[in-house]
Amino acid sequence: MTTLNLKKPIVFFDLETTGINIAKDRIVEISILKILPNGNKESKTWLVNPEMEIPKEASDIHGITNERVVTEPTFNELAEEVSKMIEGCDLAGFNSNRFDIPLLGEEMLRAKVDFDMVDRVAVDVQVIFHKKEQRTLTAGYKFYCDKDLTDAHSAEADTKATYEILLAQLEKYDDLENDIASLSEYSTHKKRADFAGFILFDDEDDEIFTFGKYKGTKVKDVLQKDKGYYNWIQNADFPLYTKKVLKQIKERINPPKKESTLEDLQNKFNNR
Repeated sequence: MTTLNLKKPIVFFDLETTGINIAKDRIVEISILKILPNGNKESKTWLVNPEMEIPKEASDIHGITNERVVTEPTFNELAEEVSKMIEGCDLAGFNSNRFDIPLLGEEMLRAKVDFDMVDRVAVDVQVIFHKKEQRTLTAGYKFYCDKDLTDAHSAEADTKATYEILLAQLEKYDDLENDIASLSEYSTHKKRADFAGFILFDDEDDEIFTFGKYKGTKVKDVLQKDKGYYNWIQNADFPLYTKKVLKQIKERINPPKKESTLEDLQNKFNNR
């Protein structure tokens, strides 16, 4: 049986949510399956109180109602534990690059827990699946594993199915390299600077905007010629991670001035 060739732990995870708006919707269930380089596994699933009404159309899909989560912890209460479990890990999921990772990032930043993709990569099993077979998760589970996904839209069932599908994909396709960095590159459509895709990298590896009047323009050029655009984005309804990335770019272009310490002032006085 195929096993993942890991240089560091990888976390497979799935979210059930109140909806599909990355900036506004909230997590109602999160399941994590952590695979260690030695093959050992750790798993954890939490129901989450989203502190907002779960729309009926969302409950109809995943079966989680307001009554089920009213006494469950909020994500603010879980954020540190989740962060600790995924620390130092690569990430994997099904449609995770476009949805689960961006939304998890928003919840983390909202809870004042830092989150980014520095020193980690992401493998989106759905992208591999769509490039190879063009199917859904349930069909993919049947196609690759010859199993019926009887509990679809349960975060735990979806997480385990996604992990099994990736192993089966490695068995089936000889051209897929059993290496997380290679799988990450294969399962990524375009190189994004932020999760939501408002800022991408161009062929010169510079950040560009993908929306509005500056669509296709280098971010550094916009920030230098239209200083109000930065403030507009920071105060508008953009994802928190997009705002974080934009701030990092701004500070890279114009590093903030270092505040003078008492020692600096004393040295300045002594050198007069």
